[in-house]
Amino acid sequence: MRKIWRRIRSWRHSLKLVKHGKDCRFQGAEFVVEGNVEVGDYCRFRDHVILRTHKKGKIVFGNHSGCSYFVVLEAENLIQIGNDTAITEFCVIRDTNHMIYGTDKHWDYTPHITKPIIIGSGVLVGSRTYIHPGVTIGDGAIIGVNSVLIEDTKVGPYEIWAGSPARRIAHRTEGVPPEKLKEAQELIEKHGLRTGRYEGKY
Repeated sequence: MRKIWRRIRSWRHSLKLVKHGKDCRFQGAEFVVEGNVEVGDYCRFRDHVILRTHKKGKIVFGNHSGCSYFVVLEAENLIQIGNDTAITEFCVIRDTNHMIYGTDKHWDYTPHITKPIIIGSGVLVGSRTYIHPGVTIGDGAIIGVNSVLIEDTKVGPYEIWAGSPARRIAHRTEGVPPEKLKEAQELIEKHGLRTGRYEGKY
């Protein structure tokens, strides 16, 4: 009975979206969608996720991507997320913020800065990360926990960034310390690499 109720709840949540692909799961009781939100195939969303757009804003998820618990995305322009990308717990991604430079007036009276946020495929965004307007994250990049990506940050493909404000700390395949490379190779030989669950389906 519980399994049937979960499926019904997931189906009801899917109706909140402008567009959704096949076999998506909306696993939590609280899933807030306001405005123009599209998700691809095989996407997963946990509990207490808020996806909100304003004016002509748009939020777009690729295939096999999604959000963990207590994630907030807000767009007045565009937040675009590629395939196989995970936004983990307590992350906040907003493509609009108050202008704080160039005047001593109260921040609530200043114009908004709105710039699209583009997050590539195969990206992992660590817990409690805040992403500001204009950020671009390349394919395969990793963002460490508690990171703040300030306005117009450009994260290259397969780079590892962390900190507040976040900075590049490593690359996943280039310049890896010999001991780390050896450890990785031993783990891959022992356990192998998993095949993607949805590989070849999209």
